[in-house]
Amino acid sequence: MRKSFIGVRLKRFREERGLTQVALARALELSPSYLNQLEQNQRPLTVAVLLRLNAVFGVDVQRFSEDDEVRLLAGLKELFSETLAEEAVSLAEMEEMAAHMPGVARMLIRLGRRQREIQERETMLAARLGQTQGEDALLLKPMPYEEVRDFFYDRHNYIDAIDTQAERAFDAWRLKPGNPRDGLEERLRQQHGVHVAQVAEDEKGQGDALRQFDPEQRLLKLSPYLRPGQMAFQMATQLAFLEAGETIAAIADEARLSSVEARRLLGIGLANYFAGALILPYRRFLDRAERLRYDIERLAHEFGVGFETACHRLSTLQRAEARGAPFFFVRVDRAGNISKRQSATDFHFSRIGGSCPLWNLYEAFRHPGRVLTQLAAMPDGRAYLWIARAVSHRRPGYDSPAKTFAVGLGCDVRHAGRLIYSRRLNLKDAENFTPIGVGCKLCPRETCLQRAFPPIGAPLSVDENIRHFAPYAEPYGKN
Repeated sequence: MRKSFIGVRLKRFREERGLTQVALARALELSPSYLNQLEQNQRPLTVAVLLRLNAVFGVDVQRFSEDDEVRLLAGLKELFSETLAEEAVSLAEMEEMAAHMPGVARMLIRLGRRQREIQERETMLAARLGQTQGEDALLLKPMPYEEVRDFFYDRHNYIDAIDTQAERAFDAWRLKPGNPRDGLEERLRQQHGVHVAQVAEDEKGQGDALRQFDPEQRLLKLSPYLRPGQMAFQMATQLAFLEAGETIAAIADEARLSSVEARRLLGIGLANYFAGALILPYRRFLDRAERLRYDIERLAHEFGVGFETACHRLSTLQRAEARGAPFFFVRVDRAGNISKRQSATDFHFSRIGGSCPLWNLYEAFRHPGRVLTQLAAMPDGRAYLWIARAVSHRRPGYDSPAKTFAVGLGCDVRHAGRLIYSRRLNLKDAENFTPIGVGCKLCPRETCLQRAFPPIGAPLSVDENIRHFAPYAEPYGKN
């Protein structure tokens, strides 16, 4: 661990607990003068002090971690790269803010994010004719799904109250690892009087929905096309509303989202989180993941779930006292649209201008069913190991359309040795790392042959403009 001078965070923690310097020093068995030096950044916060904070106050040490600082710095870089101000903010100033004023940094990033989203919707709505004042009012609010996405991202994709309650339920209900379906159905029937039925396809089109609950008949209707693991997940989601409703409501209230729609979406997201934590209980899943060196396909097979579900669960294993490898999880379609993205640590997903075409996620579409690996280097010097595979969802039938996505799971290269996917990779040779970026509009790699746009805020010379737009100018070159 490097020397961390993060006195402002320590001071903020002390003030949140209503403690004086003397009281906190006594609790940590430190001298008041030494604690004062820590808060004034005259001394670094050591591992010993961090462990003492955790032991006495139960503080998550990630609150004082370098990863959190890197994540904030990436957000600040994106924010200020989009701001066409006369005076640029230096990297040193951004590093200082991320390290010593994390609360201010988070608020600035949040405000910049909201401004950008408002501008994007303004552009789309400006094309409409006859726009009303009521529609204009929508520009002041973030989209519900954006708020919910940010809720999970800000919490590193781990919700302790939901996760621990689901794990206790797994033990109390005596569910079987890898085959919890019968136990879940029994719990629904005995505790809640709910019967489970798979709805036939010709029953008024009800087979199109994955799950429908009729509270009057106490009937849970499931699609006939669900596999056993998917059926278990849908039953677990219904149990989340019945068994963990109060916990979900309390978390949604604390989130203080801006609309009823956002709060409802968050409730669904938390119920799905409960379901995943119930059929893949934390300790059991983490133990098998460590023993199998995070072999995703074997984990999915042993626990009776799909590849995507196993990846998603791996990205949530960030319990303070038992952390798994910190992963980033993403799902994209062929057009590059990111429909899912979660980060348990510091990887920064682009929010504007698409993602990098050199990412192995897009190569996965050419090799369905195969797990691809990639060592990738970001412009800031950080390196990652990425695992990607294409997954498809399709109902039986000749004419049934299929939904195909590429699912990716990544981690910092310093954790790569824990993964089976690093077995044949040379992690020390820089030549093995593909240079990728957050996205063309933010990437500083000027010589990249795959660049689609110039970086935001970077003025181009006449020659650079001609070179960048040459493919479009060629048909008219002789005119």
